[in-house]
Amino acid sequence: MAHMCRQLTGSAASCVGWVGVIVATATNDWVRTCDYTVATCVRMDELGSRGLWAECVISPALYHCVALNQILTLPAYIQASRALMILACLLGLPSMLLVLLSMRCVRLQNDSMEVKRRRARVGGVLYLIMAVCGIISTVWFPIGAHQAEGLMSFGFSLYAGWVGSALCLLGGSVILCCQGLDPGTPSRDNSFYYSRQRGTATPLDPPANHAKSARV
Repeated sequence: MAHMCRQLTGSAASCVGWVGVIVATATNDWVRTCDYTVATCVRMDELGSRGLWAECVISPALYHCVALNQILTLPAYIQASRALMILACLLGLPSMLLVLLSMRCVRLQNDSMEVKRRRARVGGVLYLIMAVCGIISTVWFPIGAHQAEGLMSFGFSLYAGWVGSALCLLGGSVILCCQGLDPGTPSRDNSFYYSRQRGTATPLDPPANHAKSARV
């Protein structure tokens, strides 16, 4: 029961983290750039917001965005961050399906506990890869923006990416730890029975020998 609760907790954390990664990828409020204070930049229409897909200008009466369509001329940190975040989003679905199919309450034809453990391990590793991709993107992007234009503050999308990556890392680690601590089904070869007459524990006979002695 405790193993199931830990696996459910890791799965829930990873799914929420996957949603955070998707939100960070789809929105464009990663970093905000300005050469002055926030109020001054807003009045002068110089408060800029940059994301993976567009550059925006924020002012009291205007929110204008320009799409970053020139793929070949984009800086390397934007292209790399795009690729890593898209990869993280795509890995979320197979990871979730593998972890769900590894739960003991889900039964497939010709399924065994060893197969379920392998699915859980692969799903946990994929969640960890998602976390690594998200962490690299959300750390590299603000550093590149600061070197290019001067970074003033972090945006909502960057925080969503950080939280999502951390939850994927936590959930994937919990799932892998659960599989490492799972005692599994006890084997009959390692079973013992207690004798009241001698007060000692002796190994349990194999099923075939036990049946043979019963007939004698």
